[in-house]
Amino acid sequence: MYKLKKLILKIFSPITIMLIPHGRTKVYGVKIPFLLIFLFICCWLAFNIYVFSIAVNTIEYYQMKQNLSSIMNKFNELKSTIIALKHAEAEFNKIFSLRSKKEILESINFHPSGDIDIEELKKHAEKAINTVSEIKNFLSEQQDIYKSTPLGWPVKGEITSPFGKREHPKYGYEEFHTGIDVSVPPGTEIKATADGIVVFSGYQGRNGNVVMIKHGYGFTTVYAHNKQNLVNVGQKVKRGDIIAISGNTGSTTGPHLHYEVWKNNSPVSPLSYLKEDF
Repeated sequence: MYKLKKLILKIFSPITIMLIPHGRTKVYGVKIPFLLIFLFICCWLAFNIYVFSIAVNTIEYYQMKQNLSSIMNKFNELKSTIIALKHAEAEFNKIFSLRSKKEILESINFHPSGDIDIEELKKHAEKAINTVSEIKNFLSEQQDIYKSTPLGWPVKGEITSPFGKREHPKYGYEEFHTGIDVSVPPGTEIKATADGIVVFSGYQGRNGNVVMIKHGYGFTTVYAHNKQNLVNVGQKVKRGDIIAISGNTGSTTGPHLHYEVWKNNSPVSPLSYLKEDF
């Protein structure tokens, strides 16, 4: 009790800051409560973290914009190459539709070097093939990322406990909540939010029946407190597949789904991934 009183007095005790103007002998003292200084530092840190997150999002936006611009340039190059190939094809068709050798020889346009521009045409064709291949690879990778990224709600309901620090609803102690709790009636179908492979399906202490799915590109999702798991370890699932039935197994105060999203082995807020679009 004495230590607690001492701590409270220390928190609310003022700190004196001495101000000595240049060229003067008079000293000014300003008393500021320690708690006010502490709150100012916390607000300053929170503001800097917020500004940093905005800067990161802005950089990612401009990088994506540059990537899209590069892809559009490749599409335009491909379009130009296809037009050139069509013109070349028309010229060849015109040449070989002529009947006599004389007509053919007279109709061919030679370059100063004396050769038909076959090599240039070949370069355009090879460039077109490479461009198409790059675009296909890019789109294929983007499709894989889309399928592996958790999107949408695993169940439709009300979020009763958000991601982050909280007071445990049953035991009262402070903890870091690594997911969100979504209140739903028992027996609600739980759906996978991305394609992946089931890496755990079983009972896990306070979490009750748990399904864990690894999706690729660093993503993993967890679905806990289920009444019944409907998938097995090693099973491949797709976004929208029913993987479990909601319940209140484990340590709960009522039926709900505990839903987690992990990125590169660290829990992240699922709120960013509840939107339906990519």
